[in-house]
Amino acid sequence: MKVLEYPFDNLYILRNKKSIKKELLQRGGFIKKRIAILSGSTIGDIKNILELFLLNHGIKPEFYVGQFNRFYEEAVFENVELERFNPEIIYIHTSNRNISVFPDVGDDVNACNNKLMQVYRYFENVWKSIQEKHKCIIIQNNFELLPYRVLGNADIYLDYGMNYFIQKLNEKFYEYARTNSNFFINDINYLSSWVGLEKWSDASYWHLYKYSLNMEYIPILCHNIANIIKSILGKNKKALILDLDNTLWGGVIGDDGVENIRLGYESPEGSAFLEFQKYIKKLGDIGVLLNICSKNEPEAAEAGFSHPSSVLNKSDFICFKANWDEKYVNVSEIVKELNIMSDSVIFIDDNPVERDSVRRFIPSIAVPELRNPENYINILDKSGYFEVTTLSEDDIKRAKNYKDNQARELFKTQFSDYSEYLQSLNMKCTVSGFQSKLIPRITQLINKTNQFNLTTKRYTQSEVEELLQDNSYITLCADLQDKFGDNGIVTAIIGKINGEILAIELWVMSCRVFKRNLEYAMFDEIVGICQKRNIRKLIGLYRPSGKNSLVKDFYKNLGFLLSYESDNECKWEYSVPKHYQNKNKVIEVFYGE
Repeated sequence: MKVLEYPFDNLYILRNKKSIKKELLQRGGFIKKRIAILSGSTIGDIKNILELFLLNHGIKPEFYVGQFNRFYEEAVFENVELERFNPEIIYIHTSNRNISVFPDVGDDVNACNNKLMQVYRYFENVWKSIQEKHKCIIIQNNFELLPYRVLGNADIYLDYGMNYFIQKLNEKFYEYARTNSNFFINDINYLSSWVGLEKWSDASYWHLYKYSLNMEYIPILCHNIANIIKSILGKNKKALILDLDNTLWGGVIGDDGVENIRLGYESPEGSAFLEFQKYIKKLGDIGVLLNICSKNEPEAAEAGFSHPSSVLNKSDFICFKANWDEKYVNVSEIVKELNIMSDSVIFIDDNPVERDSVRRFIPSIAVPELRNPENYINILDKSGYFEVTTLSEDDIKRAKNYKDNQARELFKTQFSDYSEYLQSLNMKCTVSGFQSKLIPRITQLINKTNQFNLTTKRYTQSEVEELLQDNSYITLCADLQDKFGDNGIVTAIIGKINGEILAIELWVMSCRVFKRNLEYAMFDEIVGICQKRNIRKLIGLYRPSGKNSLVKDFYKNLGFLLSYESDNECKWEYSVPKHYQNKNKVIEVFYGE
């Protein structure tokens, strides 16, 4: 929804929250999540506005709202109501007003450190209690600096400076976040500095309403929290499609030539484009798929990257469309070639006509409103499209994996028989049960996969970790390698055993390995496990999501029989045979731990 896209009007959202919510609820197809908000200050409108941003991401929250400033008691002591609610996510909304102890002027280093650990242990006790009781995701605010400095500039570096104390306390929080996989920081220290500490910490809102921040900035706070949650649930964007002229450099390359485009520190405009290129390069480094869509002659478009100040190269891009076709046509082709959903894509173009055209013809694509080039980074960054909650080796290698797929597609054209092509790839996969070291990647795969996802069920990392200790579940995952490269972990299966029946609760596979017969190799493994454990029947569910029609007949094609069908679910059954012939003929299978 446009009113919830950055840059948004904070006051408009606050005043119109009911009508915005009503319109959002008409969409349907939501992921439902139970979210508890524990309070260090007033949270009424925080809950209401957070709901809007989550709905806009396709997440429908059910809230538990804690009592005013009772976050410690509700987390640590017995709380029947919270236990009954069974939260999947707990957000702890605290601020510097919840720091109970500060150093006194003149305290020595030991006294300051003792007070630091006293405050830190107080919060750590909250987090450990939550993990022990609820085993859920925790989102914790860090601390904003104080809006005053008792010691002036020295307040930020003397051991007993209050703002120095806050910085050290924040670092303790960050250390905990680095070593606890289900714990995430909501960086209000950054938000308050971005808004302006004097505005953010307007004391009148505390003294009048016990809000720890200026109510005008609640939408910014909630937008930030929602970005964390949608990232955890695999709803980040995956790809950028970029224009060239006046987007990655100033000027028109076809008219001006390479030597006259504006890029580099020689001019203010060129400097802005150079910074934007550096930012785009960094997005590529974290796994964002970079692509070009430009109305240009191919030679001219490519020549722009030969400019001595260009930090981007043609090799940084997966798809490179430079022609005179309509932009929306090329954008559609890029989405198809990447084999991802259009709602995972962002289109960046300085031309409002082109932006409007793409919006009209491909409404699911995100098309941010660009202003002057010096604001490009701000708009793209503050939108939170690529919020990082986990950064795996697979993320970093994503661009290479897609380029490897392009090489496979080119290689495929040499064959008239598809089976011969698959055989020529020399594919190998390693199958194993879920292992602790693989849990972050498996969780990410589960939550990011939409097309080959039979039940669209989502799991938190803690939920996946619990499966390792539960003997009533069968878990499988596998990587896939071939002559062109290693795709990493690309498929995962979770099955629940009930007597002689195995119900497949989840089966996902990355779009990178579609039509490579890995699904057959995995099914062979499932059948083999069933035979060894005397499981007589397999049950597979298909729940349509609007994105997974690709696998509508998947179980039918494996030989399952339809036993139940409704608008929301199809149930398939398969009798495990005593003698089974493997379906996989082209992948060499190895076994992990």
